[in-house]
Amino acid sequence: MCTGKCSRFVAGALYPLALISIICNIILFFPDWKVTYAKEGHLTEEVKYMGGLVGGGLMVIAPALFIHVTGKQGCCANRCGMFLSILFAAVGVCGALYSFVVAMLGLINGPYCKMLLFWGTPFKNRSESYLQQPDMWSLCSEPKGVVEFNIGLFSTLLVCSSLQLILCASQMINGLMGCICGACVDKGPL
Repeated sequence: MCTGKCSRFVAGALYPLALISIICNIILFFPDWKVTYAKEGHLTEEVKYMGGLVGGGLMVIAPALFIHVTGKQGCCANRCGMFLSILFAAVGVCGALYSFVVAMLGLINGPYCKMLLFWGTPFKNRSESYLQQPDMWSLCSEPKGVVEFNIGLFSTLLVCSSLQLILCASQMINGLMGCICGACVDKGPL
């Protein structure tokens, strides 16, 4: 595959992944679909790190825009443009890694919820994972369904950030090939 076409493919795949990451992170601020938990500060700590918004969203969408331009015919579709795409893809890798780590911690530590009369993280620092024991999920009485809510959204962020990581790393390789060999962009009809 031509390095220019590969760049356009990578950028085209990164756009929806970044959008999904941003949406998932925003939704995580509204457990049980209510604003009151965010207003009162009763949110899972990893939600506040905004891994999906900053890491998987903004730090991936900006490189995707440049990578997309690199794949087109014109001033950026040259060896210098391909070299710059390596640097931008490295920013995307950093963003995807940040989102991945935050999502993984969100899954490992579990949600911040109300247990009887007090708020806390009941599944944090346990020897056994709560993910494999759904009967433990009833420890969280409020927000309703917060365990399933967090598992679904943090898992989606984990998958998105993994794909972003693979795509950005492949663009780094593609950019290196384009830098060494030159970017082959279709010239179109003369």
